[in-house]
Amino acid sequence: MNILTVDFGSTYTKLTLIDTAEAAIIGTANAFTTINTDIIHGFNTAVAQLTQKIGAFTYEKLLCCSSAGGGLKMVALGLVPELTAQAARLAASSAGAKVIRTYSFEISRREQEEIYAINPDIILLCGGTDGGNKEVIIANAQRLCEVERDFTVIVAGNKSASHDIKEIFEASGKDYMITDNVMPTFNKLNIEPARKSICDVFIRKIIDAKGLSEIQQMASVPIIPTPLAVMDACELLSKGTDKTLGIGDFMAIDLGGATTDVYSMADGLPHMSNMLVKGLPEPFSKRTVEGDLGMRYSLHSLIEEARVEDAHQLAWAEKCIANPDTIATCAEEQHMDEAFAHSAVQIAVERHCGYMESSYTPLGEVFTLTGKDLTHLIYIIGIGGAIINSSNPADILKGALHNPLKPHLLKPHQAEYLLDSRYIFASMGLLSRIEPELALHLMKKEIVQHRN
Repeated sequence: MNILTVDFGSTYTKLTLIDTAEAAIIGTANAFTTINTDIIHGFNTAVAQLTQKIGAFTYEKLLCCSSAGGGLKMVALGLVPELTAQAARLAASSAGAKVIRTYSFEISRREQEEIYAINPDIILLCGGTDGGNKEVIIANAQRLCEVERDFTVIVAGNKSASHDIKEIFEASGKDYMITDNVMPTFNKLNIEPARKSICDVFIRKIIDAKGLSEIQQMASVPIIPTPLAVMDACELLSKGTDKTLGIGDFMAIDLGGATTDVYSMADGLPHMSNMLVKGLPEPFSKRTVEGDLGMRYSLHSLIEEARVEDAHQLAWAEKCIANPDTIATCAEEQHMDEAFAHSAVQIAVERHCGYMESSYTPLGEVFTLTGKDLTHLIYIIGIGGAIINSSNPADILKGALHNPLKPHLLKPHQAEYLLDSRYIFASMGLLSRIEPELALHLMKKEIVQHRN
């Protein structure tokens, strides 16, 4: 049986054809995503390219994911920054959303206006442990109803407020759904119900908004967000299945035209005996998305963050910003792109990893860990065209390593670099939903065993 997987990205639509009987990838192809006209055009162009490569083909199942049209835009609301607001962000990011902003406490008029300007697809409304503060989440429900945008609100906060919130949203006509609290008790995360609700809304509503309805009718199972497919693949490669072991802890970096996504598969517990954990416990599978660090659509903010001052680099960046489909055609342009990519990886991993702080007690110096300790990771996997098409991918991925000038940032100290050279992570995440053993076998074969 042949299975065709499709990843509708912000820039490219990527196809992977899999032969399940031979446990092999027959071929891959990509074409520019045509979100501004009809997304089916990009799909058909990629199919034509694949046909040119391997000849005429058929497939029995079609599996799809999408981050086209800017992906799944979300805003998260919580009670306090270090607790429920952070829990909301973790839940949204793990579901494959691009979290544009996170708000804490009662939102102000100015913040209502910001949400209107963002025009998110979904708002994740959290706040309060079960039985705790419910005034803030109720007030925020009322204020969200005043924002005249067509978003869906997922309520994942204090269950004691659910009755009042239901009445508020039903009176306003705002689309909403209520699920379990992301933090039912102090410092205890419960992300999975919110994650499932986000996927349900994506399937029910966002597919129409992104122009994917025709594709959904062709697909064998519901379309899911691309970052969620990548997350599924990362979890499978790390943990394995009941029958087959995974490769253990690692970090994956997906560098795209609009964002840089970092995935860490590790418990993140401290590796120093005199280090205490501070703040929320971190999930084993963690994703962060940096919407201001991209190789084309958000290149302007990347060069500002990286403090690029070289005139040639700035001129090249302006050309790429004006024409996002610009491709490096000479060694100098490729070198500049690689420098941008290295900076994006460095900044994104600094934001993703945990950090330590020291303090002195009568027993001596002790350290606190906020976030994940990733110093021990030995695999870093590169995903995305800017990395896999580079002649020096290792130089780009070195940006993920520990910097002696910033010793408080707990980045990997050393690593073996692996590449998703055929960009199959999203494809394998899709395949894992129906053929997990096959997906794990192909990832080990294509990414781990085929070292670059």
